[in-house]
Amino acid sequence: MSGAATQPSLRRLREFGVHPRRDLGQNFLIDSNILAVIERAGELQADDVVLEVGGGLGVLSEYLAARAAHVHVVELDRALEPALRDALDPFENATLHFADAMAIDLGALDPPPGKVIANLPYGIAASFLLRSIEELPGLQRWVSMVQREVGERLASPAGTRAYGIPSVLCRLACQVRVLRSISRNVFFPVPNVDSVLVGMTRIAPGATPELRRFVQAAFAHRRKPLAGSTALALGLDRDAVRAALVELGHPADVRAEKLEPLELQALWEKLGR
Repeated sequence: MSGAATQPSLRRLREFGVHPRRDLGQNFLIDSNILAVIERAGELQADDVVLEVGGGLGVLSEYLAARAAHVHVVELDRALEPALRDALDPFENATLHFADAMAIDLGALDPPPGKVIANLPYGIAASFLLRSIEELPGLQRWVSMVQREVGERLASPAGTRAYGIPSVLCRLACQVRVLRSISRNVFFPVPNVDSVLVGMTRIAPGATPELRRFVQAAFAHRRKPLAGSTALALGLDRDAVRAALVELGHPADVRAEKLEPLELQALWEKLGR
């Protein structure tokens, strides 16, 4: 591991005897050169409160803490505490939470975050982003390193192979862009998948539970027309759904994957749900 003197993550790997855990999908960010790219993408300001999920070895955590008003760092692996303390103890504006990001009470974070900037664990990336949209209405900006397939799915337009429930629920609330590819070599161990940097900016509140159920039902049977899928999954009247689609200017037998998020929302509202 050459360059350990200039790369904090490499130093901490050695100093604290950290061994990446496959079961947690740990691929630590080790290249500090990418940090300025992430900062620019996140439009980081001195008064920002930032949420980072997957603190790892703390290289992004300490970078954010030096530039933001407050940083919440959520990490599941207690074995990483010495490395994260080494990164964050110099900062009074950082709070370290050892918790499952999918179980932690996001609403209890104090001060409440306005941005998510993170190298998200691959296994929870899409699920956490959707959860944060719904449970943290004050979030306005997300910049996340995620697996390429996840990033493309979230940003994909209707009619593409990657388009589905996560695409709809994310894009109902946010403008989503794949900002750039990320080299595998900025991580240790080097992952066997490609990564991208995804940027999201809030444009609306997250979907209500009722709208989420409708979207899930619309995609529940992808080979069936939307009217048939929602009839099977939600018990909606097939003919009423077909009539509403025609009134909105769509074919009666259109499939859910052909409709953009706002078109699906308009259909749900037309049905009086």
